[in-house]
Amino acid sequence: MAILVNRNSRIIVQGITGSEGGFHAGQCLEYGGNVVGGVTPGKGGQTALDGQVPVFDSCAEARREVGANVSLIFVPPPFAADAIMEAAAAGIELIVCITEGIPVAQMVEVKAFVEQTGSRFIGPNCPGVLTPGQAKVGIMPGFIAKEGRIGVISKSGTLTYEAVDQLVKEGFGQSTCIGIGGDPIIGTTMTDLLEMFENDPDTDAIVMIGEIGGSMEIDAAKFAKSTVSKPVVGYIAGQTAPPGRRMGHAGAIVSGADESAAAKKKLMAECGVNVVESPADIGRTVKAVLKHHIEIGVEL
Repeated sequence: MAILVNRNSRIIVQGITGSEGGFHAGQCLEYGGNVVGGVTPGKGGQTALDGQVPVFDSCAEARREVGANVSLIFVPPPFAADAIMEAAAAGIELIVCITEGIPVAQMVEVKAFVEQTGSRFIGPNCPGVLTPGQAKVGIMPGFIAKEGRIGVISKSGTLTYEAVDQLVKEGFGQSTCIGIGGDPIIGTTMTDLLEMFENDPDTDAIVMIGEIGGSMEIDAAKFAKSTVSKPVVGYIAGQTAPPGRRMGHAGAIVSGADESAAAKKKLMAECGVNVVESPADIGRTVKAVLKHHIEIGVEL
């Protein structure tokens, strides 16, 4: 069944007439996603992708004319916050923002606004969502994944790809892969997605990739212990980072002992998460955990 996106998702691309938006819209369409339109204010009535996709002036128009329910955003940082809120105001059910560099103050406003509308928001500064064999909404390289029953949640785009590669090498496909982004303020958390995968009958296990800084992984581990029946394999990036040092993502700042890699790994293990020391161990650990569940008679 997958979560968030599938072959029936009706996708629009905000910023489709720009170079990046046009390129990645084409990649999503080529993968098999149902890209039904694009949005660029002032360019409504034109077409994109060699005439394959109509362009609208607004998300509201795209929703009304082509039934759009997913928006993929490739809008420059100064305009991205408004683009997200426009999509939410139009009733777009899932909004995925790839744009990086959106000011934190603007994201606080965006998050509050989106929560009032009921839309689901992924990102910003993320690689998007991939349901193998069905739809790609973002910049993930679809060819590395295959259809299967392992859910993937990750703060890091690169580590998402590494996890998928390790799973495929061990013979496992993915139900859905989600890169949630590494900014301090993001739309959808690990806990949100753990709950969705727990309720997905076509997901047997979940891979969760976090990093130093913040409490999201801690909250997710506690939720997994209390609510998730499916096995969870976890990894924390930034294990060698000194306290107070930022490592890549804006959200990856260790401000206290409880946010260090060691503390997060310890708590995750105490909560029943199968913690790995290296991304290279993800595939084989999923294989071992699923085998153990079968041996002890746990229904997946």
